[in-house]
Amino acid sequence: MSDPCIICVAITGSLPRKADNSAVPITVAEQIESTHEAFEAGATICHAHVRNDDESPSSDPEKFAALKEGLARHCPGMIVQFSTGGRSGAGRERGAMLSLGPDMASLSVGSNNFPLRVYENPPELVDWLAAEMRTHGIKPEVEAFDLSHIFKAAQMHAAGQIEGTPYVQFVMGVKNAMPADRAVFDFYVHTVERLFGPAAQWCAAGIGAAQLTLNEWSVAAGGHARTGLEDNVRLSKTELAPSNAALVRRVVRLCDEHDRPVATPAQARRILGLRPCGDEPSEGT
Repeated sequence: MSDPCIICVAITGSLPRKADNSAVPITVAEQIESTHEAFEAGATICHAHVRNDDESPSSDPEKFAALKEGLARHCPGMIVQFSTGGRSGAGRERGAMLSLGPDMASLSVGSNNFPLRVYENPPELVDWLAAEMRTHGIKPEVEAFDLSHIFKAAQMHAAGQIEGTPYVQFVMGVKNAMPADRAVFDFYVHTVERLFGPAAQWCAAGIGAAQLTLNEWSVAAGGHARTGLEDNVRLSKTELAPSNAALVRRVVRLCDEHDRPVATPAQARRILGLRPCGDEPSEGT
Protein backbone atom coordinates (compact mmCIF):
# COMPACT_ATOMS: atom_id res chain seq x y z
CA MET A 1 0.00 0.00 0.00
CA SER A 2 1.23 3.52 -0.80
CA ASP A 3 2.08 5.92 2.00
CA PRO A 4 -0.84 7.92 3.42
CA CYS A 5 -1.31 11.47 2.15
CA ILE A 6 -1.88 14.24 4.69
CA ILE A 7 -4.38 16.83 3.49
CA CYS A 8 -3.98 20.33 4.91
CA VAL A 9 -6.90 22.74 4.54
CA ALA A 10 -6.06 26.45 4.60
CA ILE A 11 -9.49 27.65 5.57
CA THR A 12 -9.40 31.44 5.50
CA GLY A 13 -6.10 33.23 4.90
CA SER A 14 -5.79 37.00 5.04
CA LEU A 15 -7.02 38.10 1.62
CA PRO A 16 -10.18 36.32 0.33
CA ARG A 17 -13.40 38.05 1.31
CA LYS A 18 -17.09 37.27 1.18
CA ALA A 19 -17.27 39.41 -1.96
CA ASP A 20 -14.89 36.95 -3.64
CA ASN A 21 -16.75 33.86 -2.43
CA SER A 22 -19.48 33.83 0.21
CA ALA A 23 -18.14 30.47 1.48
CA VAL A 24 -14.97 32.09 2.89
CA PRO A 25 -15.30 31.70 6.69
CA ILE A 26 -14.56 34.95 8.54
CA THR A 27 -15.84 34.67 12.12
CA VAL A 28 -14.44 32.06 14.48
CA ALA A 29 -17.79 30.27 14.46
CA GLU A 30 -17.78 30.12 10.66
CA GLN A 31 -14.21 28.87 10.67
CA ILE A 32 -15.02 26.07 13.10
CA GLU A 33 -18.04 24.99 11.07
CA SER A 34 -16.13 25.10 7.76
CA THR A 35 -13.16 23.21 9.23
CA HIS A 36 -15.41 20.55 10.73
CA GLU A 37 -16.91 19.88 7.30
CA ALA A 38 -13.42 19.74 5.76
CA PHE A 39 -12.24 17.44 8.56
CA GLU A 40 -15.07 15.02 7.85
CA ALA A 41 -14.14 15.16 4.15
CA GLY A 42 -10.56 14.05 4.91
CA ALA A 43 -8.44 17.03 6.01
CA THR A 44 -6.18 16.36 9.00
CA ILE A 45 -4.35 19.72 9.29
CA CYS A 46 -6.12 23.05 9.67
CA HIS A 47 -3.93 25.98 8.61
CA ALA A 48 -5.52 28.84 10.53
CA HIS A 49 -5.68 32.61 10.23
CA VAL A 50 -8.16 34.80 12.09
CA ARG A 51 -10.03 37.91 10.96
CA ASN A 52 -11.59 41.01 12.42
CA ASP A 53 -15.31 41.60 12.02
CA ASP A 54 -14.62 43.85 9.01
CA GLU A 55 -12.82 40.87 7.35
CA SER A 56 -9.37 42.45 7.75
CA PRO A 57 -6.57 40.13 8.96
CA SER A 58 -5.81 39.84 12.67
CA SER A 59 -3.22 38.37 15.02
CA ASP A 60 -5.50 38.54 18.06
CA PRO A 61 -4.51 35.71 20.45
CA GLU A 62 -8.03 35.61 21.88
CA LYS A 63 -9.48 34.78 18.47
CA PHE A 64 -6.83 32.09 17.94
CA ALA A 65 -7.59 30.65 21.38
CA ALA A 66 -11.32 30.45 20.63
CA LEU A 67 -10.62 28.80 17.27
CA LYS A 68 -8.21 26.28 18.81
CA GLU A 69 -10.74 25.39 21.51
CA GLY A 70 -13.54 24.94 18.99
CA LEU A 71 -11.46 22.76 16.70
CA ALA A 72 -10.42 20.54 19.62
CA ARG A 73 -14.08 20.05 20.47
CA HIS A 74 -15.51 19.52 16.99
CA CYS A 75 -12.52 18.02 15.10
CA PRO A 76 -10.93 15.58 17.57
CA GLY A 77 -7.32 14.78 16.74
CA MET A 78 -7.06 17.33 13.93
CA ILE A 79 -3.67 19.03 13.75
CA VAL A 80 -3.99 22.76 14.40
CA GLN A 81 -1.45 24.90 12.57
CA PHE A 82 -1.37 28.64 13.27
CA SER A 83 -0.15 31.06 10.61
CA THR A 84 2.59 33.53 11.53
CA GLY A 85 2.34 35.14 8.10
CA GLY A 86 3.16 38.77 7.55
CA ARG A 87 -0.21 39.99 6.33
CA SER A 88 -1.74 39.49 9.79
CA GLY A 89 0.59 41.72 11.77
CA ALA A 90 3.99 43.33 12.05
CA GLY A 91 7.10 42.11 13.83
CA ARG A 92 6.64 39.93 16.89
CA GLU A 93 2.89 40.55 16.79
CA ARG A 94 2.89 37.79 14.17
CA GLY A 95 3.85 35.25 16.82
CA ALA A 96 1.80 36.55 19.74
CA MET A 97 -0.47 33.48 19.64
CA LEU A 98 2.32 30.88 19.80
CA SER A 99 2.09 30.72 23.59
CA LEU A 100 -1.25 28.92 23.03
CA GLY A 101 0.77 25.87 21.98
CA PRO A 102 -0.79 24.74 18.69
CA ASP A 103 0.54 21.51 17.20
CA MET A 104 2.23 23.37 14.35
CA ALA A 105 2.85 26.86 13.01
CA SER A 106 3.96 28.17 9.65
CA LEU A 107 7.48 29.58 9.50
CA SER A 108 8.58 31.64 6.51
CA VAL A 109 12.37 31.73 6.72
CA GLY A 110 13.16 34.30 4.04
CA SER A 111 11.73 37.23 2.13
CA ASN A 112 10.33 37.33 -1.41
CA ASN A 113 8.08 39.37 -3.65
CA PHE A 114 4.29 39.17 -3.48
CA PRO A 115 1.94 40.61 -6.12
CA LEU A 116 1.99 44.16 -4.75
CA ARG A 117 4.54 44.15 -1.93
CA VAL A 118 7.64 42.57 -0.49
CA TYR A 119 6.90 39.76 1.95
CA GLU A 120 9.47 40.64 4.60
CA ASN A 121 10.89 37.98 6.89
CA PRO A 122 14.05 39.51 8.37
CA PRO A 123 16.53 37.09 9.98
CA GLU A 124 16.01 38.49 13.50
CA LEU A 125 12.25 37.87 13.32
CA VAL A 126 12.70 34.41 11.80
CA ASP A 127 15.08 33.47 14.62
CA TRP A 128 12.62 34.76 17.24
CA LEU A 129 9.65 32.91 15.75
CA ALA A 130 11.67 29.69 15.58
CA ALA A 131 12.73 30.12 19.21
CA GLU A 132 9.12 30.68 20.30
CA MET A 133 8.09 27.51 18.50
CA ARG A 134 10.80 25.52 20.28
CA THR A 135 9.83 27.01 23.64
CA HIS A 136 6.19 25.99 23.23
CA GLY A 137 6.77 22.59 21.62
CA ILE A 138 5.41 23.60 18.22
CA LYS A 139 6.55 21.91 15.01
CA PRO A 140 7.31 24.47 12.29
CA GLU A 141 6.07 24.05 8.77
CA VAL A 142 8.73 25.80 6.69
CA GLU A 143 7.04 27.74 3.90
CA ALA A 144 9.42 27.73 0.93
CA PHE A 145 8.56 30.45 -1.56
CA ASP A 146 12.05 30.11 -3.05
CA LEU A 147 14.79 27.48 -3.29
CA SER A 148 16.95 29.47 -0.86
CA HIS A 149 14.32 28.95 1.83
CA ILE A 150 14.93 25.19 1.79
CA PHE A 151 18.64 25.76 2.29
CA LYS A 152 17.88 28.24 5.09
CA ALA A 153 15.78 25.55 6.79
CA ALA A 154 18.75 23.18 6.57
CA GLN A 155 21.01 25.81 8.13
CA MET A 156 18.54 26.39 10.97
CA HIS A 157 18.19 22.65 11.51
CA ALA A 158 21.96 22.23 11.73
CA ALA A 159 22.11 25.07 14.27
CA GLY A 160 19.39 23.47 16.41
CA GLN A 161 16.83 26.19 15.68
CA ILE A 162 14.50 23.64 14.07
CA GLU A 163 14.24 20.38 15.99
CA GLY A 164 13.57 17.06 14.31
CA THR A 165 13.44 16.68 10.56
CA PRO A 166 12.21 19.91 8.94
CA TYR A 167 8.79 19.72 7.30
CA VAL A 168 8.90 21.87 4.17
CA GLN A 169 5.99 23.15 2.13
CA PHE A 170 6.64 24.39 -1.39
CA VAL A 171 4.48 27.43 -2.25
CA MET A 172 4.12 27.92 -6.00
CA GLY A 173 1.96 30.15 -8.14
CA VAL A 174 2.28 33.43 -6.20
CA LYS A 175 2.58 36.29 -8.68
CA ASN A 176 6.15 37.70 -8.73
CA ALA A 177 7.42 34.67 -6.77
CA MET A 178 7.92 31.04 -7.88
CA PRO A 179 5.49 29.90 -10.61
CA ALA A 180 4.06 26.39 -10.81
CA ASP A 181 6.94 24.92 -12.78
CA ARG A 182 7.30 21.13 -12.90
CA ALA A 183 11.08 21.08 -13.27
CA VAL A 184 11.44 23.36 -10.24
CA PHE A 185 8.97 21.26 -8.26
CA ASP A 186 10.97 18.10 -9.01
CA PHE A 187 14.17 19.86 -7.97
CA TYR A 188 12.55 21.01 -4.72
CA VAL A 189 11.65 17.39 -3.92
CA HIS A 190 15.17 16.25 -4.80
CA THR A 191 16.69 19.00 -2.65
CA VAL A 192 14.57 18.16 0.41
CA GLU A 193 15.48 14.48 0.11
CA ARG A 194 19.17 15.30 -0.40
CA LEU A 195 19.37 17.69 2.56
CA PHE A 196 17.08 15.90 5.03
CA GLY A 197 17.09 12.28 3.89
CA PRO A 198 14.92 10.21 1.54
CA ALA A 199 12.26 9.72 4.21
CA ALA A 200 11.80 13.47 4.79
CA GLN A 201 8.18 14.60 4.60
CA TRP A 202 7.12 17.54 2.46
CA CYS A 203 3.98 19.28 1.25
CA ALA A 204 3.07 21.62 -1.60
CA ALA A 205 0.57 24.43 -2.05
CA GLY A 206 -0.54 25.95 -5.34
CA ILE A 207 -2.07 29.42 -5.43
CA GLY A 208 -5.12 30.22 -7.56
CA ALA A 209 -5.35 28.14 -10.71
CA ALA A 210 -2.15 26.33 -9.67
CA GLN A 211 -3.87 24.68 -6.71
CA LEU A 212 -5.17 21.62 -8.54
CA THR A 213 -1.88 21.27 -10.45
CA LEU A 214 0.19 21.21 -7.26
CA ASN A 215 -2.30 18.88 -5.58
CA GLU A 216 -1.86 16.35 -8.36
CA TRP A 217 1.92 16.68 -8.54
CA SER A 218 2.22 16.24 -4.76
CA VAL A 219 -0.10 13.27 -4.46
CA ALA A 220 1.54 11.51 -7.41
CA ALA A 221 5.07 12.17 -6.13
CA GLY A 222 4.42 10.82 -2.62
CA GLY A 223 4.15 14.14 -0.80
CA HIS A 224 1.34 15.79 1.11
CA ALA A 225 -1.17 18.31 -0.24
CA ARG A 226 -2.59 21.65 0.83
CA THR A 227 -5.89 22.99 -0.42
CA GLY A 228 -8.52 25.44 0.80
CA LEU A 229 -10.17 28.79 0.21
CA GLU A 230 -7.15 30.76 1.41
CA ASP A 231 -5.27 29.77 -1.73
CA ASN A 232 -8.06 29.45 -4.27
CA VAL A 233 -11.78 30.28 -4.18
CA ARG A 234 -12.76 28.36 -7.33
CA LEU A 235 -13.34 24.81 -8.54
CA SER A 236 -12.92 26.03 -12.12
CA LYS A 237 -12.79 29.29 -14.07
CA THR A 238 -16.56 29.45 -14.05
CA GLU A 239 -17.46 27.80 -10.72
CA LEU A 240 -16.81 29.05 -7.22
CA ALA A 241 -15.92 26.43 -4.61
CA PRO A 242 -18.99 25.93 -2.39
CA SER A 243 -16.86 25.15 0.67
CA ASN A 244 -13.43 24.20 1.95
CA ALA A 245 -14.74 20.64 2.10
CA ALA A 246 -15.37 20.63 -1.67
CA LEU A 247 -11.71 21.43 -2.28
CA VAL A 248 -10.67 18.72 0.19
CA ARG A 249 -12.88 16.17 -1.56
CA ARG A 250 -11.11 17.02 -4.82
CA VAL A 251 -7.78 16.04 -3.25
CA VAL A 252 -9.32 12.86 -1.85
CA ARG A 253 -10.31 11.89 -5.40
CA LEU A 254 -6.71 12.45 -6.52
CA CYS A 255 -5.52 10.20 -3.69
CA ASP A 256 -7.89 7.49 -4.91
CA GLU A 257 -6.61 7.85 -8.47
CA HIS A 258 -2.98 7.52 -7.34
CA ASP A 259 -3.58 4.73 -4.81
CA ARG A 260 -2.73 6.97 -1.85
CA PRO A 261 -4.82 6.39 1.28
CA VAL A 262 -5.86 9.61 3.01
CA ALA A 263 -4.07 9.93 6.35
CA THR A 264 -6.18 9.75 9.49
CA PRO A 265 -5.41 12.21 12.30
CA ALA A 266 -3.49 9.51 14.18
CA GLN A 267 -1.47 8.58 11.08
CA ALA A 268 -0.74 12.22 10.29
CA ARG A 269 0.53 12.79 13.82
CA ARG A 270 2.83 9.76 13.60
CA ILE A 271 4.14 10.81 10.18
CA LEU A 272 4.97 14.32 11.42
CA GLY A 273 6.25 13.23 14.83
CA LEU A 274 3.56 15.08 16.76
CA ARG A 275 1.90 14.16 20.05
CA PRO A 276 -0.75 11.49 19.58
CA CYS A 277 -4.37 12.43 20.13
CA GLY A 278 -4.48 13.36 23.79
CA ASP A 279 -1.28 14.30 25.58
CA GLU A 280 0.70 11.06 25.49
CA PRO A 281 4.41 11.49 24.69
CA SER A 282 5.25 11.10 21.01
CA GLU A 283 8.11 9.13 19.51
CA GLY A 284 9.54 12.32 17.98
CA THR A 285 11.01 12.78 14.52
